[in-house]
Order: sequence, then structure tokens, then C-alpha cells
Amino acid sequence: STCACVEYYGKALESLIKQVKIMSIHGKMKHKRNKIFTEFRKLPGGILVCTDVMARGIDIPEVHWVLQYDPPSSASAFVHRCGRTARIGNVGSALVFLLPMEESYINFLSINQKCPMQEMKPQTDVLDLLPKLKAMALADRAVFEKGMKAFVSYVQAYAKHECNLIFRIKDLDFASLARGFALLKMPKMPELRGKCFPDFTPVTVNTDSISFKDKNREKQRQKKLEEQR
Repeated sequence: STCACVEYYGKALESLIKQVKIMSIHGKMKHKRNKIFTEFRKLPGGILVCTDVMARGIDIPEVHWVLQYDPPSSASAFVHRCGRTARIGNVGSALVFLLPMEESYINFLSINQKCPMQEMKPQTDVLDLLPKLKAMALADRAVFEKGMKAFVSYVQAYAKHECNLIFRIKDLDFASLARGFALLKMPKMPELRGKCFPDFTPVTVNTDSISFKDKNREKQRQKKLEEQR
């Protein structure tokens, strides 16, 4: 749903999935967008992590799966996203992830878009990749900051969802969400003010001590810290 989420999960997938080309695309890229899109179309296989910038008006042959991690803010966008697969006689599948409290979205889509859906049973042999993501954040400040920005942007996008009767920000389990983003600590943001999270355990490490792997960025950060001191 947001550019920050694309940046974070694109980076995460690059590290977690080997021998598969992972590419990311979102609205803030502007000039690079066409180049990435053209490159992706030429690939024999790969994964494209993207915002709704790719939801309509584009044609990529033989897309096997459209995975909608965030339910789109409008019902028509849902159908447009699904339409990126199974094009011109080809076979394809589309999957949307929903929390139990969001399941009335299925009836909403069926009435609003005449779009029947069926439940896909959760996978049982799922790997826990969160420790690996946490280790990445501890090893590189760029990953740590991307994760924090992604979480904040996700919560803000959820709060503005068009179907706010179904997607209610007050019902969100922030602790579980933060664990799912592999956060090292909870960010400071208005939506979390005054709330306690006993189900979330922050790391014992002082996050200010996490350095950028990029030496130039780390040098600039240290300079800023020195000025603040």
C-alpha cells in the first residue's frame, strides 16, 4: 500500500530468496520506473514488489501469481490488481491476505464487484524468517530505518482505508504487526501514543548504536550526532 513498504520488503526478499530476481517499483521512483518495468518484462521469471502504480494499464505476459499483501483501498482497485494475471487466455491466480476481523471484505467485494472468492488454507510448513530480518536490521541501519518507516506508513495507510467500517485502526494488533515487520522497537507515532504493548519485546540493544553499512552514510550520521552533542 505504500512506497516505504515496497522499499522494505523488496530489500528483505532480496536477502531471503536466492536465485530469483527481485525487483521493486513505486510512484516515487519516477525516471527509474520505466527502466525497471522494461527489465522485468524481459525476465524469464522473477518477483516484482510494487504499489498500486502497477495495478492497471500495464501488460506483463504470463504473470502466475498476484499476491495482495495489503487489501486495496477501493474495490475496483482489487479487480484491476487481479487483472494483471490470467490475461489473454493464460491461467493465473490472485491471493489477498486478510485478518479474521477483515473477512467481511469478501462479502463486500462479492456485492460491489461481483467477484466470488474462495478461502486458501494457511500453509503449515512455513519458515520463520523474522529472526533473519531482525539480524539484518541489527547489522545495517538502512534496513532498521526502512522497517520503521514501512511500519509507520502501513499504519497511516490502514487508518485512511476507504472501507473503514471493515478496516478499523482501533482493532489493529500493533504488537503482532510490529513483530511481523521484524521491528527492533516500537516507533514513536501519534497512533501509538499512550498505548502499552506487553506482547512486543524490544531488543536490548541501544538502536542508536546500529551503524549504516554504507560508510559515507555512517560518516554523515556520526557528524550529525556530534553536532547534536
